[in-house]
Amino acid sequence: MTKSELDLNLNYGPTGRPLPDFPEPKALDSHGPARIISMVNQKGGVGKTTSVINLGAALAELGRKVLLVDLDPQGALSAGTGINSYELDLTVYNLLLERDHDIRDAIQPTTTENMEILPANIDLSAAEVQLVNEVAREMALARVLRPVVGDYDIILIDCQPSLGLLTVNALAASDGVIIPLGAEYFALRGVALLVETIEKVQDRINPRLEMDGILITMFDPRTLHAREVVARVVEAFPDKVFHTAINRTVKFPDASVAAEPITTFASNNKGADAYRQLARELLARGAAA
Repeated sequence: MTKSELDLNLNYGPTGRPLPDFPEPKALDSHGPARIISMVNQKGGVGKTTSVINLGAALAELGRKVLLVDLDPQGALSAGTGINSYELDLTVYNLLLERDHDIRDAIQPTTTENMEILPANIDLSAAEVQLVNEVAREMALARVLRPVVGDYDIILIDCQPSLGLLTVNALAASDGVIIPLGAEYFALRGVALLVETIEKVQDRINPRLEMDGILITMFDPRTLHAREVVARVVEAFPDKVFHTAINRTVKFPDASVAAEPITTFASNNKGADAYRQLARELLARGAAA
């Protein structure tokens, strides 16, 4: 068979590479210990919160026990899962700065089976200033999560759009990092700085930290600009870009308003299928149990 005939038989994915088959993972006999993954990008509006909610829900569909951690003072992750965090007396802020709380008292159920959340609200915006004078300030979140690591299969952390102390705490507590990247030029510009920050944390604080991958979000395959951005990212990080890309769809904001993951809000939508494929790809890569 010639090379051109082989190329015709290959199924090319949105990133311009042959798309592998990601099989349904085996069911688990027991849960834990969790692999902790941070969703990080210092640029806002690239789909961090949307990806945490929907990837978490897709992993929960596969029988994995998932904890979402809201580490953004805007509290979008909490709101997006139906939690009114402003009425809560105990959030991630209290756990980071006060020693006499049990994390299990702060964790809230969501409408998705097998998925729970550690919520946040605007109080968290004061944490960066208050943590500055703490001993081992970068390790505060790792201390908070330690008691429940054995209860879950995956812990997903939604970081704020900055590279401040809260984000460094997330990286210090994590086993892996996913970088959601909007398919546009301005989103591309900050990736080098982010990768440099991740490498510094690996070197100085958390040597077990790995870059699990770059997730292309808000992708519109009809535009040349989006395709060129994806090609540039794949060229720069050939082994790190997920084969799965998340296309733009009006259903994502609709699902956010309904405080539901897209996997239940619009189960047959292409966006839901993409996050299910991402969950299978993550498991196939060994980035989660």
